Amino acid sequence: MKPIMIDFPEEFYTERLVIRMPKPGDGKVVFEAVNASIVELKPWMKFAQNEQTEYDFEVEVREAHVRFLSRENLRFLVFLKETGQFVATSSLHNIDWDVRKFEIGYWINTCFSGNGYMTEAVKGISDFAFSRLNARRLEIRCDTKNIRSKLIPERLQFELEGIIKNEDVSVDGNELRNTFIFGKIS
Repeated sequence: MKPIMIDFPEEFYTERLVIRMPKPGDGKVVFEAVNASIVELKPWMKFAQNEQTEYDFEVEVREAHVRFLSRENLRFLVFLKETGQFVATSSLHNIDWDVRKFEIGYWINTCFSGNGYMTEAVKGISDFAFSRLNARRLEIRCDTKNIRSKLIPERLQFELEGIIKNEDVSVDGNELRNTFIFGKIS
């Protein structure tokens, strides 16, 4: 079956969160969150290295919308149920539909960190992947120096399967970095 023919909801909920695909018009809230969080994002995220405009983020959101519909990459935007405020982005990417393997990535708007929202979102997305997408394997990869990111898979009982040494270059291009690989299987 071609992935584009796989039907699943574009939105789902956890206790405190609405998790949904990106839609045209969402670029503004993502742009504002990145700007508010740039100090925390810059050491880890390539997209945070260069100044971008609201227009740039709107283009990226619309492209993410298309990739979601085509099932190439499933980016989710995370909002608070009560207020509708944008909290975070998380995605299922590096998808292998034959194996039903997905990698989970994430970042949070700094003003919402420390409240368990990212852990709740990643748990919700993991549950969604296993129950709705019939995932057989989920992975979370993060820089070994990114201690806050590492806490998410640990809290959610992902197994640390290994460390890949000299696997990536730091976002500033100055050093080789090691990567944790956490996995969970169905």
